[in-house]
Amino acid sequence: MNDLSFKDNPLLDFRGLPRFTDIRAEHVTPAVDHLLQHNQAVVEKLLADTSKPTWDNFVLPLDEASEQMSRAWGQVGHLNAVMNSPELREVYNANLPKITQFYAELGQNLALYEKYKALRASSEFATLSEARQKIIENELRDFRLSGAELSEDKKARFLQIQEALSATCSRFSDNLLDATNDFTMLVEDRNELQGMPEDELQAAAEAAKAAGKSGWLFTLKAPSYIPLMQYAENRALREKMYIAYSQRASEFGKAEWDNSPLMMQILTLRAEEASLLGYDSYAELSLASKMANTPAQILQFLRELAQHARPLAEKDLAELRQYARTELGIDEMQSWDLMFASEKLREQRYAFSEQEVKQYFPEDAVINGMFSVVTKIYGLTFQPAVAPVWHDSVRFFDVLDEQGGMIGQFYMDLYARSSKRGGAWMDDAITRRRIRPVQHAPLDIQTPVAYLNCNFAAPVGGKPALFTHDEVITLFHEFGHGLHHLLTEMEDRGVSGISGVEWDAVELPSQFMENFCWEWDVLQGMTRHVDNGKTLPRALFDKMLAAKNFQIGMQTLRQIEFSIFDMRLHSDFDAQGGNSILQLLDEVRKEVAVFIPPAYNRFANSFSHIFDGGYAAGYYSYKWAEVLSADAYSLFEEHGVLSREIGNCFRKEVLAKGGSREAMQSFVAFRGREPKIDALLRHNGLTAAH
Repeated sequence: MNDLSFKDNPLLDFRGLPRFTDIRAEHVTPAVDHLLQHNQAVVEKLLADTSKPTWDNFVLPLDEASEQMSRAWGQVGHLNAVMNSPELREVYNANLPKITQFYAELGQNLALYEKYKALRASSEFATLSEARQKIIENELRDFRLSGAELSEDKKARFLQIQEALSATCSRFSDNLLDATNDFTMLVEDRNELQGMPEDELQAAAEAAKAAGKSGWLFTLKAPSYIPLMQYAENRALREKMYIAYSQRASEFGKAEWDNSPLMMQILTLRAEEASLLGYDSYAELSLASKMANTPAQILQFLRELAQHARPLAEKDLAELRQYARTELGIDEMQSWDLMFASEKLREQRYAFSEQEVKQYFPEDAVINGMFSVVTKIYGLTFQPAVAPVWHDSVRFFDVLDEQGGMIGQFYMDLYARSSKRGGAWMDDAITRRRIRPVQHAPLDIQTPVAYLNCNFAAPVGGKPALFTHDEVITLFHEFGHGLHHLLTEMEDRGVSGISGVEWDAVELPSQFMENFCWEWDVLQGMTRHVDNGKTLPRALFDKMLAAKNFQIGMQTLRQIEFSIFDMRLHSDFDAQGGNSILQLLDEVRKEVAVFIPPAYNRFANSFSHIFDGGYAAGYYSYKWAEVLSADAYSLFEEHGVLSREIGNCFRKEVLAKGGSREAMQSFVAFRGREPKIDALLRHNGLTAAH
């Protein structure tokens, strides 16, 4: 084994926080090769050991080696997502197959599987904590799902599938980023931008200046695209932007960025993987480690929810069409008119605009207000801290308990940029676990560290960044994931934080946090008008609340459309058959949608959640977990939404437990019963629908 050390290579330094200012593309391959070699040596040593496998002599050394691998590669994957460059992308994609192969071979290692089985059957098993028993049960399940029980020839094929999938999914993501970055629209005449708010125009002017042009530059990144679609009165501009956005990474753009063939490859490979393991579909394989049991059960849940939402959605759309016709002179409303007409109707009906609300949400007030909520319900405090970061706009915080003890730390990367993939997400940098810092030293706890990533507009014109209320909700959502990772009390990595939590329950803590964004007591403390410093007026809040479920029917059906499409794509769609992905999407839309986009729309080509985001046959999780989160939040509503007592209970029974027990057990321990859909229907104003 080579003697590469952290002095030569920052990716091999596990003594503390990642050394982002030191990491270069040339560090990646040597670090990966070194860690793969080290892991291989550990596995060989463990398999050569003839003594009975125990937690200490078998599980711990394996986990220790694996943790270093996942930490180093996690930093590379993170940088690839937030600071994408040709050099980094090349080295990431070059090493991805090696990592994939290593984990796939590990998962298929029959000798390791037998050791876990022996540990499960040993007398020690009964003496282990619930958390450690769960880790062993999960490992046994994962060995089966990784093909450990397959014959040698099938194992080889399974391995090929894993490698092909990871490469194809990564390419899907790269294509989408490149296609999104490729399109820009320069507007040189200010008159063409009637209706656009002043701060959005300023951002577009600064973007043009940065590109060495004069005028206003718009891109397909959310902070640029969405305001133009909401406010630009120029219908031709909206149509041009919509067409570009809806055709990203499709056959309408550059051939090398077309995701259409990749999607078919991904689906074909997933179906073959499921078949090798004895499942009828990839959806069934995916559900083997989730709360829900069968694709049929999920489809029934989604269709029942659609029945509640449909009458409202039809009413929403009829009103919008009527308004567009009579007030906006749009006889035939098209997809590029939806956001514009909706914003105008909302402004008219509730007498406020998103733009007006946004002035009350400067970044510092929002973040302090969010921290304040968590201080009240969990007793935590947050302090800005110093750490090496990958971009100068990234902030870093310590999370402290009431005694000032360190609980965790997190990075906050809030702004969109061309080197960063779209969307918002939380990821773990370091997981909480019990460690021995040096040989023979007393055991210590490794502090958990999280990444919180969003794509909001950066500050312009000397003012702080301003967030829409939707963006505030997004920030609370990701912070909920972060708290799930940071507030775990588990000391074994496999069930610490979000590890080991069923995928369809992982959205519970994040969606739960969103509810606070609709509480007057909370919003008062997190608003400050950017110009006059006043807090959000009660009258404006009441209008926001009245508008909360504006078009909820259409929004709910849209989520259900994506969820059914995903579930059917992975359960009853045959990628080798005669039908196309587009045909399936059309079929799903005929069943649930009230407004059908134009035939050239290629939504699926940018649906990265399911093609490169871990949500394959799992997109339903958002709606599934919404039932859990609304029901959990209803207990706060009953006792006072900032109740410390209920907060402590939620922290103890849900957040602290991580994946150490079934999600349903944690929910019941908190709520005192199994979840009911009533709170979700009430929150969404869907109770009256049948």
